[in-house]
Amino acid sequence: MTKSHRLDRSRVTRRRALAACIVAALCTLSAAVPAAAASRATPDRPAPSSARPLFLPAPTGRYRVGKVDLHLVDHSRTDPWQSAPVRRELMVSVYYPATHTAGRPAAPYMLPAAADHFDQVTANEYLQLRVPAGRADWAGTVTRATRSAPVATGHGGRLPVVLYSPGLGEPRTWGTTLAADLASRGYAVVTIDNTYESPEVQFPDGSLTTLSPPTDDIDAYLHKALAVRVADTSFVLDRLQELNSGGNPDADGQPLPDGLTGALDLTEVGMFGHSMGGTTAALAMDADHRITSGIDMDGNLTNYDGSLMPVARHGLDRPFLLMGKDGETDTGPGWQAFRAHTPGWNRQLTLRGAEHGSFTDAEALIPQLRLPHRDRVSDIGTIDPGVAVRTIEAYVSAYFDHWLRNRSGQLLDGPSAKYPDMLFVK
Repeated sequence: MTKSHRLDRSRVTRRRALAACIVAALCTLSAAVPAAAASRATPDRPAPSSARPLFLPAPTGRYRVGKVDLHLVDHSRTDPWQSAPVRRELMVSVYYPATHTAGRPAAPYMLPAAADHFDQVTANEYLQLRVPAGRADWAGTVTRATRSAPVATGHGGRLPVVLYSPGLGEPRTWGTTLAADLASRGYAVVTIDNTYESPEVQFPDGSLTTLSPPTDDIDAYLHKALAVRVADTSFVLDRLQELNSGGNPDADGQPLPDGLTGALDLTEVGMFGHSMGGTTAALAMDADHRITSGIDMDGNLTNYDGSLMPVARHGLDRPFLLMGKDGETDTGPGWQAFRAHTPGWNRQLTLRGAEHGSFTDAEALIPQLRLPHRDRVSDIGTIDPGVAVRTIEAYVSAYFDHWLRNRSGQLLDGPSAKYPDMLFVK
């Protein structure tokens, strides 16, 4: 699945072997399409007529879900991945509880150029899904979200804010299931693409930026990528404060959904992420105290050379949840050190029968593609997909309900008969 923070599925269990394999794949791709990583392009091929329409699970909360994409420009930073002095630009999506959705267009899962690149490159070169190109209509995937619908009222006050960071080689859309489910429960969820490190980012003018692969210095690349992600996260929080104060942070001035300005509760912010995005959640919390709670889904807290990251050496003074795959894992040393050095609340959970990709939209989408059993198990494990999705949603929502809304966190106290596949690690 994603690169430097997962196990290689062909029985490679050491982190160094995994990262080397991933970087080799990225560099091979870079040699094949060198211009794509360094500049914007505007490919726009329609999905093949044989592509299968896909569906994400319906959110479980009481609210319908709205979505708006924002184009953000950081005028205080030049882009660290580009040699030319250009300003750092990001695309983020905001999911929120919505009303008056009837007659409004559905929010697309991916825009056309991004969907084409995901189909032709990302799905197999980066995520190693073994999905035949043209099999899935990624742009037409049903998201259960409505574009720019008004914000719902009656959710008990302002919306708690949760940030989402995807894994290395994953687009922000790969976490849509969890983002929409949290939004349906009364959260504003902001998913972040880290431009030139994300596999593909389509901007409002139709241009596409793609991943800038590492050179031979893998360790330096990963350190830089994480540092850029942390800076991007703080920048996004700054722009959310601008939005909440009545400004419009969108670089193109697109209208915001009715009711979004002033609707966010930024006094306490949560963050979660998958793989390298989970690592980012821990590092961003360490750097920015506006983030008060976090979840790491199967992301390492060790460096490429095996040394502990600073956050693993000194821990966090705020609550943090570690949620991992089943079986052999390379997260052990970093997670153990982190828990030993974290003085406050922390838990470690294992989802029985899960694989690295089970914490992403792969869990919901892969079963619809009729892949060979071996490939499907490699992608999402042996757990029943519906059980996996609902179990992860239950624990993620219970965690943020407890720490951002002061609600009961009983589900986090110990094993639950309702969710027997979620194991508590001592």
